[in-house]
Amino acid sequence: MKNIQDEKLLQTALQKYELDKIVDLEKKPPFSLQYYDANEVILHEGTELESLLFLVDGKVKVTSSVATGKSLLLRFVQPFSVIGDIELIRNVSVQSQIKAVEKSLLIGLPRDYIKKYEQDNPKLLHLLLDHVAYKLQTCTTASRVNLLASVENRFASYLLSTLAADADHPFGLELKTTNLQEIAGLLGTTYRHLNRVVHSLIEREIITKDRHFIQIQDWSLLEKLSNDIRYE
Repeated sequence: MKNIQDEKLLQTALQKYELDKIVDLEKKPPFSLQYYDANEVILHEGTELESLLFLVDGKVKVTSSVATGKSLLLRFVQPFSVIGDIELIRNVSVQSQIKAVEKSLLIGLPRDYIKKYEQDNPKLLHLLLDHVAYKLQTCTTASRVNLLASVENRFASYLLSTLAADADHPFGLELKTTNLQEIAGLLGTTYRHLNRVVHSLIEREIITKDRHFIQIQDWSLLEKLSNDIRYE
């Protein structure tokens, strides 16, 4: 993590997501700009929350550990998102691991400052309520997917949540798969089972795969396999 000293960038982000209308700037809140590289852990599960975080650029992954030591995928998070709201409200340790999927920029506001100056701010409380309700919705979806959907359905949902087609990449971006075993763990299955699913999708020309990358070839078929479910 790198703290960025750029007041202009900070003010631009605050205005873009209207945080300047939610938090009282006259009290000069000690905002921080935090930069994270891809695959860098932002919050470790079980640690104490130091700051409420606002994702303003990039993409992060939220996972939850289980008794076996493995992790389950809960959601992917994109701007604008609040991280640490449950921990702040419930006064508990960090409930999930938060990890940057790509280069990400977050605004931090210290927990102690919020408790002292913003705890009864109705605008901030409304924002937190909105995001907590969203997380309840996505956790319900993730639980349903992990418990009821087939591994093929889950993997299709994972790919569509991770990748996106655009004008420059009409066939979809490439997903780096140096650790397919980690993806299997996140989806609650075994590496062997997931490998069979991958080979089945390749044979049906839905995806292609070389040693390190997966690329989507048939978006429409993958959409059908996902049952319109996303880890988002």
